[in-house]
Amino acid sequence: MAINIDIESKTFTLHTIKSTYQMKVDAHGNLLHTYYGPCNHGTDFSYLIAPADRGFSGQPAGAARDRTYSMDHYPLEYPVHGNGDYRIKALKAGIVGSVPALDLRYHSYQVTEGKYGLQGLPAMFAAQNGDVQTLQVVLKDLYEEIYVTLYYGVFEKKNVITRAAVIENRGKEALCVTRAMSMALDFLENDKELIHFYGKHQWERQYERTAPLHGISEISSTRGMSSHQHNPFVILCGRNTTEDYGDCYGISLLYSGGFRIQVETDQLEQLRVVCGIDDDEFKWIVGSGEQFATPEVVLCFTDRGLTDLSHDISDAFQSNLIRSIWKDRQRPILVNNWEATYFDFNGEKLVNIARQAAQIGLDMLVLDDGWFGKRNDDNSGMGDWQVNEKKLGCSLRELAERIEKIGLIFGIWVEFEMVSEDSELYRSNPDWAMVIPGRDPVRSRNQLVLDLSRRDVIAHLKATIDKIMHLADIQYVKWDVNRSLENVFSGYSPSLSQGAVRHKYVLGLYELMEHMAENYPDVLLEGCAGGGGRFDAGMLYYTPQIWCSDNTDAIERLRIHYGTSFGYPMSSVAAHVSVCPNHQNGRTTPFQTRAVCAMQGAFGYELDLEKLSEEELAQAKAQTEFYRKHGELFHKGRYYRLSSPFENRDFTAWSYVSQDQAKVLLSVVFTDLNGNPKTLRIRLKGLDAGAVYVLEGKEYTGAALMQAGLVLPVPKCDYDAWSVLLEKQ
Repeated sequence: MAINIDIESKTFTLHTIKSTYQMKVDAHGNLLHTYYGPCNHGTDFSYLIAPADRGFSGQPAGAARDRTYSMDHYPLEYPVHGNGDYRIKALKAGIVGSVPALDLRYHSYQVTEGKYGLQGLPAMFAAQNGDVQTLQVVLKDLYEEIYVTLYYGVFEKKNVITRAAVIENRGKEALCVTRAMSMALDFLENDKELIHFYGKHQWERQYERTAPLHGISEISSTRGMSSHQHNPFVILCGRNTTEDYGDCYGISLLYSGGFRIQVETDQLEQLRVVCGIDDDEFKWIVGSGEQFATPEVVLCFTDRGLTDLSHDISDAFQSNLIRSIWKDRQRPILVNNWEATYFDFNGEKLVNIARQAAQIGLDMLVLDDGWFGKRNDDNSGMGDWQVNEKKLGCSLRELAERIEKIGLIFGIWVEFEMVSEDSELYRSNPDWAMVIPGRDPVRSRNQLVLDLSRRDVIAHLKATIDKIMHLADIQYVKWDVNRSLENVFSGYSPSLSQGAVRHKYVLGLYELMEHMAENYPDVLLEGCAGGGGRFDAGMLYYTPQIWCSDNTDAIERLRIHYGTSFGYPMSSVAAHVSVCPNHQNGRTTPFQTRAVCAMQGAFGYELDLEKLSEEELAQAKAQTEFYRKHGELFHKGRYYRLSSPFENRDFTAWSYVSQDQAKVLLSVVFTDLNGNPKTLRIRLKGLDAGAVYVLEGKEYTGAALMQAGLVLPVPKCDYDAWSVLLEKQ
């Protein structure tokens, strides 16, 4: 059984194929966290807790005479504010008008088959009967009718455990919640390092590994979205953990708004991590009889290294988080007109690009920003979702039909969450934008944010979506957002907590995306936020792929893809071949290298195909044919990081290995040139050790390739690439 309960000792033990997770109700009714690590059956790990009289660590109700007992140093399953624990908390709440203080004690539990759901929030789901069990542990405040239900979804075979909390007010007076984390995790020793993924616009998910501070380390976003700057996925790992060996814990928050992940090393060298919604301005009123649900967190543990962790998370997301029918389909190879034309295009120009795209074997043309309203730059027209037929020279349907006759399917770009002040929508509904009354708004990209906490705005945008989707045969939508939230204010009902608006915004976003998923299930929906500003697991519930970064430079993408691969399926990474010199940094790289890098994910082009040379067109045709032929390998193969672009100056290497280990695609990009260069070698991973693989007419055993490796060719130019297919005999 995935969930084992010892009624007598009140011990709850959760098992996956690689891990054991345990908690225990103690003699005072507090829920202690006792263990999370390698599989272990039949042990009560509470013996590891060592009571001691610690100065300045007080005793909770019922334990005043036992000075060795304190919430300030005991490992807790869901720590709260107000019971003597001075470390970072999971929950801070209190009756409106009173001092916020809680003292939660064990109340009851329930085990059910299947997976719990969270109303209005993304969550993992059961892919088939019997593959998940749910444990609910109910805690109750000693003094008020406040209940907290801790939810655990145990995906035994997928090696993940999900967590969420629901705060319920059964009393007569309103409850004010100012912090509601999705989970806490306590470790009795600080013997770990923290891996997180920082960045900025056009430089997302940069890998960093550090020892947690004495005190609090924080990874967070206050921007109203998961952000380019930090990602809501972190790893705690052993100090000696490598790609192939050692303990590691993956923590992924299924949420696309502002978030907070804190790691604290306490006075006794113990470690605590909490994860959940950003509480910088958070304030949620839970009325009598109401509930508040936190977003879900996915936990994954393995003692087999970082590669194994990435594979487990990727597999779980692919089968039990991504819902789109496209998750099992080979994605269309597309050309997007953004870097080809920006706002300067008409229907004839787009058709010409489509003709060239058809000649090299592409599947789709995507019409990016500028097709609607008075939208010839990014200063006006946002929100006016009427087709600019004067600019196109035809209707959107006529344009789509012309492209379809050429042999391509048609997709468009949208940015529903934003509005320009120079737009008909803003002039008719200025109160729909988030602006603090009496203040000049903070502008970004010269646009404002629509208030998605308002029901009238949601209704308008649902109608807008339906109108657009019936304008033509649209088979792909790129859903973008191009500014962070600031000056967050809702004029719909100012008496309500403004501290709730940020979360309500995210709930509104999810409602709109759910509308897309329910009404247009065949459409391929791609997420985007100025590139990778909302690349998170919450978005994968609605979008099977996400535009990875607005930076299309192949060399910078090496680091971006590397960081992304730790916590997300590579099939979710949208990546395109762009023009050189690159529009973001001016770098020039070989055409083939740009393709090798872009083939790490959902492949496409982002340039004016009419301007390619005959040689480049021939290369593009060959690239398209290769990617399509080996689509199964790219989409469902095991992805291996073979060298780190943060550590290896000479080259970055990765591989895809088919599920049956019959095919291997090895890719190497050379990132530095040297006079009198040393010989470079690479060891492969994930092969059948006893099999023979053929590479360019030569035979190698799988064992030799993994243990001794291959000699790499000498690069012929700056940023040269080598990509080869190995096949098992």
